[in-house]
Amino acid sequence: MDEFALIERFFRRTPRRPQTRLGIGDDCALLRLPADRVLAVTMDTLVAGVHFFPDVDPEALGHKVLAVNLSDLAAVGAEPVWGFLALTLPRVDTDWLERFAGGLFELAGRYRVDLAGGDTTRGPLTVTLQASGWVPERQALKRSGARPGDGIYLSGWLGDAGLGLKMLQGEVTWRDPDTVARLLRPEPRVELGLALRGLAHACIDVSDGLAADLHHLLNASGVGGTIEWEALPLSPAMRRYLTEGGDWRLPLQAGEDYELCFTMPPWREADLERRLPSGGVAWHRIGTIEKQDGLRITKGEKVTALPAVGYRHF
Repeated sequence: MDEFALIERFFRRTPRRPQTRLGIGDDCALLRLPADRVLAVTMDTLVAGVHFFPDVDPEALGHKVLAVNLSDLAAVGAEPVWGFLALTLPRVDTDWLERFAGGLFELAGRYRVDLAGGDTTRGPLTVTLQASGWVPERQALKRSGARPGDGIYLSGWLGDAGLGLKMLQGEVTWRDPDTVARLLRPEPRVELGLALRGLAHACIDVSDGLAADLHHLLNASGVGGTIEWEALPLSPAMRRYLTEGGDWRLPLQAGEDYELCFTMPPWREADLERRLPSGGVAWHRIGTIEKQDGLRITKGEKVTALPAVGYRHF
């Protein structure tokens, strides 16, 4: 099977959106942007042996490579619209490709994302996806808007992806399927990102660890903050890990949660509750934005400086 047959069989789909004027099958995609929207663009690369195990379920990998990009779009309040896939394969494995494409398009279908183009080539297994979407210009969320007095909020559970990795690596001797799934198949918080338009002052997706990513938000906004250990949303599996003597810093420093951390005035909490569909993702107030620089954590009666430690790419 050559490159063109591979693309035709596994990745060419009829566009879902009328704004996709020309998709896969030509030299370039032709895309129309609504006049009252600005384009939000992001890109992530996943490398075998670095970002995923070489024997990972290809369906989960297809899901994850899109999910991590949708998480970035959610962090700016953008509606996802298009994806471009660059796939490097050591060989053509039709069963692997079928399952990979299945995971990718299942998630794409949920958010009406059109795969509009990309590239395929031979080499070590590497998956790069560029995603784009649109957002009203004055409603785009940024890292730089946090204000003293804002609450600091976090969606979902904290640190479960890092705990799931420890389980897969055998560093934790027991397994919890839900915890492992949060590493292998993260759920992008698209609905939450859309709901935060006009409510949140600042937002960031937690990909490198809460401590590191919250520092990015604080530095961009020129403020500081304090979070409370007792307010952190920790899953039953994480609480078991900590009870059995696990490192308490894991939930603060582990990467790949792909949750949203955002700031907003506490009096807007009721507005956010009304905007989100019932049964949607949980969100929690975990701290407060302050004038004093730096990030601190209260644990019991003790207040400790929390350094910007998390996943490092180099």
